[in-house]
Amino acid sequence: MKKVLGKKVSFQLSSINWDYSLYLVTDRGFIGSRELSLCVEEAIQGGTTMVQIREKIASSRKFYKEALKIKDICKKYRVPFIVNDRMDIALAVDADGLHLGQDDLPIEIARNYFGKDKIIGISVSSVEEAVLAEKQGANYLGAGAVFPTGTKADANYVSPEKLKKITDAVSIPVVAIGGINASNALQVMAGGIDGISVVSAILGRADILQASRELRSLLDTYNCK
Repeated sequence: MKKVLGKKVSFQLSSINWDYSLYLVTDRGFIGSRELSLCVEEAIQGGTTMVQIREKIASSRKFYKEALKIKDICKKYRVPFIVNDRMDIALAVDADGLHLGQDDLPIEIARNYFGKDKIIGISVSSVEEAVLAEKQGANYLGAGAVFPTGTKADANYVSPEKLKKITDAVSIPVVAIGGINASNALQVMAGGIDGISVVSAILGRADILQASRELRSLLDTYNCK
């Protein structure tokens, strides 16, 4: 098992131990006229280890077509490809995983349709939500928001102390989410998390490859201590 930010990656799919350490969530609002799939590829080349496609305003057809392109890139680099919210899109493109929020489809229903060998992640902001999500069959948790974030104005905030309580309460991987970048990532790493989830810290930068490399270097340096 690979050690990541103080814990072990415990989920195994198709004999591969997925690495949650640098988890990219897409948001085309940060990339301007750049091609999203190419931005994702640059992020992966720089060290991103997991990709979630999130499309809140795109039509279903556009979401589907974009998901196919990004899935192919992820497959090329053997990086797991996760779809946010939309189980229909995840099923249509045969994604590796699905990420759900607290107001989305219940985990047990999603699992019935999506299959036992797929990754299902859940957003949580409390110990109670975390414990319940693990009990219901989640494979990993996205805990936050740990910092203010422009991508989710109504997010509930999770203090470093609460983040530590969440990681201590469950045995599945925990990824810290919300407003994380190179200047504050060190503040959340000591809580026993398995990874950081970022959006603008990579996609909001002019040089996406370099932004991903900087975060990768930061994570690797921390793990070597």
